[in-house]
Amino acid sequence: MSSKSQIGLTALTALVISSMIGSGIFSLPQNMAAAAGSQALLIGWLITGAGIMFLGVSFACLAKLKPDLDGGIYTYARDGFGDLMGFFSAWGYWLCTTVGIVGYLVVAFEGIGTLVDTPDAVVFGKGNTTASFVGASAVAWLVYALVAHGIREAAGVNLAATFVKVFPLLLFIGLAAYFFKSDVFAADWSGASLATPENPDTSLMTQVKNTMLITLWVFTGIEGAAVLSKHAKSRADVGKATVIGVALTLAMYVAITLLAQGVLPRAKIAAMANPSMAGVLAYMVGGWGKVLITVCLMVSVLSSYLSWTLYATEIPHLGAKNGTFPPSFIPLNKNEVPQGSLLFTTLTVQLCLFLVWQTGNSYSALLMISTSMILIPYLLVGAYLLKLSFTQKLAPKYRLIGAAATLYSLWIVYAAGTEYLLFSVLLYLPGVLLFLYSQRKHHGGWRFNGYEKAVLLALVVLAVPAVMKFVESLGA
Repeated sequence: MSSKSQIGLTALTALVISSMIGSGIFSLPQNMAAAAGSQALLIGWLITGAGIMFLGVSFACLAKLKPDLDGGIYTYARDGFGDLMGFFSAWGYWLCTTVGIVGYLVVAFEGIGTLVDTPDAVVFGKGNTTASFVGASAVAWLVYALVAHGIREAAGVNLAATFVKVFPLLLFIGLAAYFFKSDVFAADWSGASLATPENPDTSLMTQVKNTMLITLWVFTGIEGAAVLSKHAKSRADVGKATVIGVALTLAMYVAITLLAQGVLPRAKIAAMANPSMAGVLAYMVGGWGKVLITVCLMVSVLSSYLSWTLYATEIPHLGAKNGTFPPSFIPLNKNEVPQGSLLFTTLTVQLCLFLVWQTGNSYSALLMISTSMILIPYLLVGAYLLKLSFTQKLAPKYRLIGAAATLYSLWIVYAAGTEYLLFSVLLYLPGVLLFLYSQRKHHGGWRFNGYEKAVLLALVVLAVPAVMKFVESLGA
């Protein structure tokens, strides 16, 4: 790999941080306050903190154990569980990133709307108006041009944007620590006031489980350095960037949510409009706080859009090199960027923006689609390390890390519930058609072993209740 596309440790770490700190962090105070009391919040972060660190360390371990595998989340699944599961991991991750970055554009223009829209003149609305569609489309193609110019250049822009968006978050944490009152934090310790006639279950386990659904989204991006591993100046930097990035981001997430519930009562934060960080900061410092957080939100989501575009471009390219995506995604342009894969991703973003504009869907609908697709790819990473620890008779620490990451991923799948899993089935089915087409183009026919045939059969069987559930949701 030439110096044109090499990325250093600092830029890799910034990519990991920027990937995770997108839009979710600005809504965390309200999201968590609506889901749990202070006790469940502490337990939820304890489980999440341990689980996400084990998942991050799993990426670091695999980067060390398998330095020849480029692309991380896809190649680990393929090497461990075969072509079909590798494709499902790649397809699920690609859909997660692509639909997720559409959500970033939508929420960015919604943020602009909070500053310029009035009740009599709604220009950007919830990011789904004509003006938002035109503006988001322009940004998508500007980022296309930037990434096409070179991976290293795009990573450099992202590094600068990461510093810009992290500063206001640190300011919020400092002010919240100053305004924090322990009696306010402990006032709704058990979360009893969460109970409503529609949702009477406020048990501790239910509250903790509900926090898991939120953290599932805000931590996507943990794999950023692994996905771009072939562009790293040093393979050792991949593991370091992942662990450092996850640790710093986790610290900010925990501080923002816990301190906010000590500034204002839980119920008051839960009733806030998002981005709720703006409301909490406005309470502490006045109206300029809302403007600062809103501007920070827009910088944050746009820089995250850039970093996630890099990931979404890399995965189909690597899949094509291994015969699971069409061969047209293999060639690189003069700047060593997979142009076909980048174009495919940007055209998909453009199509999704068009659908958002025509259907009026908001960021929350896109978030549901994106999170449902990341469940299996993360599970396969922990499972791959666990498998290696047995097959290669590695040191016990690898078995522990792999087992812990796998258990955490299974817990997230359980917390997500059957609705998420069934919805993801519907999105995996079109991917099967692409996989079959790619197999014929690369190999002249389809190649499946007995295990893969069983997986495909299970997917077809699950499609029946998935379609029924989808139709039921449309009726509701």
